[in-house]
Amino acid sequence: MALTRELFSFLLCTAMNTVYHCEATAPPPPPTGLNYRWLDPFTVNVSWQRPRGLQDGEDLYMYRDQTDKSPQTVHSSCTIWRYFTDSFLTEEMGSDRRTYHVWTVGSKSCGYHLNKSTSVPITVHTLKPRAKVKDFKCLINATGMNCSWSPENKPMDLYWVLGNFSKELKKCDRPYSSALRSGCYLNVNAVNNDIYILLDTGAAFSTFKPVLEIPSPKLNISAVGDKFNLSWPPPVVGTYCHWVYEVCYKKCNEPKVCLNFTPPGEPVQMPYDERCRYEFQSRARTSPYVKEIFSGFGDVVSYGTDKPPDKTLMVVAIVVPIILSACIILSCYCFRRHRSIICPTIPDPSAIFKEMMNGNKDFKTTTGSLYTPVPEPVQPCKILLATV
Repeated sequence: MALTRELFSFLLCTAMNTVYHCEATAPPPPPTGLNYRWLDPFTVNVSWQRPRGLQDGEDLYMYRDQTDKSPQTVHSSCTIWRYFTDSFLTEEMGSDRRTYHVWTVGSKSCGYHLNKSTSVPITVHTLKPRAKVKDFKCLINATGMNCSWSPENKPMDLYWVLGNFSKELKKCDRPYSSALRSGCYLNVNAVNNDIYILLDTGAAFSTFKPVLEIPSPKLNISAVGDKFNLSWPPPVVGTYCHWVYEVCYKKCNEPKVCLNFTPPGEPVQMPYDERCRYEFQSRARTSPYVKEIFSGFGDVVSYGTDKPPDKTLMVVAIVVPIILSACIILSCYCFRRHRSIICPTIPDPSAIFKEMMNGNKDFKTTTGSLYTPVPEPVQPCKILLATV
């Protein structure tokens, strides 16, 4: 009887623990009533209602942007509030809409993702369709900046804001237009502050953070011995920046070569071949550790002249073999013509000794004859007797 009571108690506790565990791990309800509103043309606010059955502070919420992104590049954000704000730049997104996913996390820490609700999507549309802008540039100088675009675009109004988006959006008050470019002069310091641009055609707009460009610094070149000295005046803006200079050059008929230099305030050097004419182009950009500012390539700077190559070695390489060949041919010809003098026929010694051993005095050589002297003429001598 005692065993039965203990078994019943064990089964009852097990069942209670199972029910409690299942209730504790049940996923929380998802957010409801997702909505959004634009705080300004750059910033959107997404909000939702508290899930049913939950009180404030019982759960956290997570959200992420999944617009045209792979799962490997999606990052989630956590909040204790039932809303979040996000910046929306159409040129960065490449569209006029963005999709967010929001879900409830049942734990007290956003690092714990096992106990979470199903995600609820919401698609955010911009206030106007996205406008396509071609060839937009912002050239900065010591007094301000000149932002311009291709005149192929529809007539547009330019608005700008510095720093965060909570500041007042300002409209360009110094516009200009020409056959080459349309744009606006802005009296702002874009080097020390972030600037955001809104271009509005009326029916559509485009929002973006412009890339800042400076005039190309002038390249100074001088030659000392077999070295070039290259130097640039400091840019008129961003004097505190760490500048990197890219130099591209061509010499003689060789392909173009590009080099990067970070001059420490003194001219940089590179090899110089005085036989070649050089054509240089250079541009400047900030180092990767500071705000991105760059320039385009400047005008082509020429130095030196192309000199005709030294043909001495080529002449030697051609003439010397010809002379040697002619000498060899003449030598062979002379040898063949005067072979009997240069290399006379020598009697075979074995034949001479063989005849001597056989006692034949009138031996003959097998390959030639011995020298025979020419007989001298003999005159007859007459003796006359003298008469007394």
